[in-house]
Amino acid sequence: MGKNNRNENFIQELLSRRSVRSFTGEGIPEEDLRTLVRAGMAAPSAVNVQPWAFVVVTEKDRLARLRDRLPYAKMLDKAGAAIVVCGLPNQDGQFAERYWPLDCSAAAENILLAAHALRYGAVWTAVYPERERIDAVKDECAIPESAIPLCVVPIGVPADGDRPALDKFDESKIHRETW
Repeated sequence: MGKNNRNENFIQELLSRRSVRSFTGEGIPEEDLRTLVRAGMAAPSAVNVQPWAFVVVTEKDRLARLRDRLPYAKMLDKAGAAIVVCGLPNQDGQFAERYWPLDCSAAAENILLAAHALRYGAVWTAVYPERERIDAVKDECAIPESAIPLCVVPIGVPADGDRPALDKFDESKIHRETW
């Protein structure tokens, strides 16, 4: 496969990713979960501080409790797993405190893209900056005070098949040289 074909395939994967909120309930193999976390850790971060940690949740009871405590995570009841992306704002005493939400957002996006590439569905469910959600996830996953959950990413086999993604391109949001 030539370079142009690989590039085109990557762009197609990127453009075809969509949020999936309905799963079959099938589990996710450990090898795939490791790949997803590895993808998260491949994200860029300010001065390479990597102020993140991940909690992989596969226990059905814990997924159900998270579902009950998070208003936009009802799909957790059929997810095969979830990955909690956490920030470590005190990691370096300088950059992490300011940039962890951005760095962890990049890690979460990498997880979403990797899940799509592995043919799983996934969706970002926000936790940060809502104090009630932060406390709920910390409580359910025994996350230490030094870490802040940014989001929970439910992952699973899509129950609705391989529907196409929405085309979100909007020419009116592009400005050249100046606004």
